Amino acid sequence: MSTAFGPTTFDKKRRPGANIALAIALMSGAALGVTAFEAPAHAQKNKKASKPEYSDGFIAAYKPLEEGLNAETPDYNALKAALPGVLASAQTPDDKYVLGGIYYNVGAQLNDNALQYAGVKQMLESGGTPPDKVASFNKLAGQLAYNAQDYSASRTYLQRAIDAGEDSGELSGLIAESYFQDNQYQKGLTYLNTAIESRQASGQDVDELWIKRGLAVAYEGDMAEEAVRYSEMYVSMYPSQSAWSDAIAIQRNLLQYQPQETLDLLRLARRTDVLNNERDYLDYVDAADFRRLPGEVVAVLDEGIADGSLDETNPYVVEVRGNASQRIAADRNELSSLASDAEKAGASATLVIATGDAFLNYEQPAKAEEFYTMALTAPGADTSRALTRLGIAQLDQGKIAEAKASFAKVEGTRKPLAMLWSAYADGLATPTPTATAPVAEEAAPSS
Repeated sequence: MSTAFGPTTFDKKRRPGANIALAIALMSGAALGVTAFEAPAHAQKNKKASKPEYSDGFIAAYKPLEEGLNAETPDYNALKAALPGVLASAQTPDDKYVLGGIYYNVGAQLNDNALQYAGVKQMLESGGTPPDKVASFNKLAGQLAYNAQDYSASRTYLQRAIDAGEDSGELSGLIAESYFQDNQYQKGLTYLNTAIESRQASGQDVDELWIKRGLAVAYEGDMAEEAVRYSEMYVSMYPSQSAWSDAIAIQRNLLQYQPQETLDLLRLARRTDVLNNERDYLDYVDAADFRRLPGEVVAVLDEGIADGSLDETNPYVVEVRGNASQRIAADRNELSSLASDAEKAGASATLVIATGDAFLNYEQPAKAEEFYTMALTAPGADTSRALTRLGIAQLDQGKIAEAKASFAKVEGTRKPLAMLWSAYADGLATPTPTATAPVAEEAAPSS
């Protein structure tokens, strides 16, 4: 299957979570906003209720650290080695808070994620964190925990940041990704689903990367229902040729469609211009069956030959196209009698649907609509098939609202297929029929 999500592809040999698609900026070396600490010795001389309170033991242990920090060229490795000794002397919330800031900043200078993470955790746990810093510090702790692969803690800190007022847009994506990296794929998708629904409910845009990442995880994990759901979101929110190619390929690969469902899926692929290779065209031709839909078979084969996907000298292509083209004239002549039989009282549902199929095959969607509508009231009708094709016939006439109403009634195996057709209907800019190649009636080309 040829599908791609930038760095993430649908490769069944890879396991979920192999690549991270979310572009979350990790603040591994960013300024924390607390670098200008008041010197403990100074604070000791000016004890007031509004001033930090440091313990005597901490002040004594901090002095050598302060000198090292203020050196013209600080030796950050030496400072790192000295930190545990100073930590042992920290008693008050202000002791621990200030020292946590030193841990973080020394870690930033050394590009030491673990040291930065330890520092931010200490600041949050000290009891001395200013209220206006709680949200941003939890956000940073969550990002650093994620870098440290401490995914459970990362989720805790990030959720605290959101609860304290940080924008959930970036952070919700990282929380979902933490589940994926922790091999908790269903929990991650459930969380991401909730985040997406929340943003939609509040009228906010949903990041395309969220959709693509959820889709990749669901597909690679063989979660058919979730993969179909995300693919439908993908083409609805970010329609493109690649999005349609992926969405259709997912249904072909994960859902157990029979030839009639496959036919209607490949009809959608034709309309969205994502019949990409020989397999796509030949699967379409086989599902259509030249004995039933010769006009459509010839048209599809000619399109495949024209775009280079099919070799016109391929013996199979030559044989099928020849057989189909030879049937077209007689088949057209029988349309009137077929319609008369289908309109008779007591006509079988199978005959009525087949009549609709015949007219759709020859690009007469208005006549096809009549018979698909008739089939809905015929005893024993395959209602879902009739509704799907009724919607297609209506869409080919530009009846977008009516088509969506038909697709919305489809249940069972065809429901995901109908949802994809409905998304396509939503994307049509003007209520005009989709252009298709004319049905060829000439004889098959000689081999």
